[in-house]
Amino acid sequence: MGSLNTHNQRIAKMTFASVYPMYIAKVEKKGRTKEELHQVIQWLTGFDNKKLQELIKEKVTFETFFQHASLNPNTNLITGIICGYRVEEIENPLTQKVRYLDKLVDELAKGRKMEKILRGS
Repeated sequence: MGSLNTHNQRIAKMTFASVYPMYIAKVEKKGRTKEELHQVIQWLTGFDNKKLQELIKEKVTFETFFQHASLNPNTNLITGIICGYRVEEIENPLTQKVRYLDKLVDELAKGRKMEKILRGS
């Protein structure tokens, strides 16, 4: 259990700004756009572009990032495996939210239709 706890703490302290360029690179490499990425992030968190840029500039941790978020009520519809874990079974709430975001970015990069990624909303 110790290594899982360490993993969760590492995720909590990681800054969103450090991962964001990787999200952009991942989706653009697969022919998707930064705007589509922002649409996915906004669906999950409620952050508009202005708020997203503020959080990036402030170099907030994922912990702070998700404390400010208004999670979409349909996040429970995000299922599947990401980084070897079933997202719906992750027990740590913060780690689960970060993995929700990873899963959505992954689906975007894999060419999934936007209405499916946004769970029909």
